[in-house]
Amino acid sequence: MKKIIGGKKYDTGTAQCVGTDGYSRAGDFHRWTEKLYQKNSGVFFLCGEGGPLSHYGRRDGQNGFIGGEKVIPYTIEEAKEWAEKHLDADEYEEIFGEVEE
Repeated sequence: MKKIIGGKKYDTGTAQCVGTDGYSRAGDFHRWTEKLYQKNSGVFFLCGEGGPLSHYGRRDGQNGFIGGEKVIPYTIEEAKEWAEKHLDADEYEEIFGEVEE
């Protein structure tokens, strides 16, 4: 997916996926997937998609919802916060370096 946000390009085809999380069950409208990407420049962004009742769902007509997707630019602090919530310690340290005990 490619997206221009604030005059900057975010491309999942050229960035490295450094973490992923999600929830999925066949036929569940709440399903979602998020992937944390890092561009060659070091900039992070989140690419997410989900079903009609996920936080990626969007309105379709007056009373309907459909699945959707979104690219969200992240600061390094936001990327670390996402990684703390969604990745294990080894995955986190692989991206951001070793953390003190």
